[in-house]
Amino acid sequence: MATAVVPSENELDAIELFASLDVFDNQICKRSLCTKCKRPLTVCWCPYLPRERLAICTKLYILQHPFEESRCLRTVPILQNCVAEDKCHVIRGKRFPQSKYPELMSVLESPNTLLLYPGDDAVDISELPVDITYNLVLLDGTWAQAKGIYTQNPVLKNLKKVQLQTDIKSKYVIRTQPCDSALSTLEAAAAAISILEGRDDAYEVVTHPLQALCDFQLQHGAAEHQSREFKIENGLWKKPLRRSVQRRLAEKRAQEQMKSST
Repeated sequence: MATAVVPSENELDAIELFASLDVFDNQICKRSLCTKCKRPLTVCWCPYLPRERLAICTKLYILQHPFEESRCLRTVPILQNCVAEDKCHVIRGKRFPQSKYPELMSVLESPNTLLLYPGDDAVDISELPVDITYNLVLLDGTWAQAKGIYTQNPVLKNLKKVQLQTDIKSKYVIRTQPCDSALSTLEAAAAAISILEGRDDAYEVVTHPLQALCDFQLQHGAAEHQSREFKIENGLWKKPLRRSVQRRLAEKRAQEQMKSST
């Protein structure tokens, strides 16, 4: 009997990175590139950036998985160009020990630092006081990579976790999301800022370049992606489902049936 070979974490990361490469960008990589966004000039999203960077109070700290930097269709560079430069800090890595990241540790130890990460112990971000200036930590990568960063850095588990309770639908339709309510790092940051600072304009301003990026890709042959949740619920998911996923689906159907019967 053949023995199944289980890929290592690095091999899984490599597979994920390869799958995310932008074929369209590779086809036109010989064309002139924008010096700011590094995209071909014909699909540059810089004209869609705000004329002036958003002046925000919240400080964003993005812990980014190393492989995210190699992706062609990233959202964090858009965020960096939309807000004041001193308000968005990107730190790349998988593990962030205090000996190597002392400045980050001082931020993580602040009582005003929040971690945007879903969970049973996460509070709705809209319930927080709005008269406080917060540090907001976001984990950037695939959902599996973000979970890896969270589990491999115990200090993150000590932070106050917050989550977004919103019906916002992601504009990032050129990348598969795990569920319909999932947002890209850019969108999550923009939604959080709009709530914490009462900036109703923040979300639309920050996501405008993202909308342009997705429109460019769709116009040049990219397919619009449905979430994994949508595919599973509509019989379009071809891969085997883990028992935990099957259990959640059964619970969700039961809840929907209870609501419909009342």
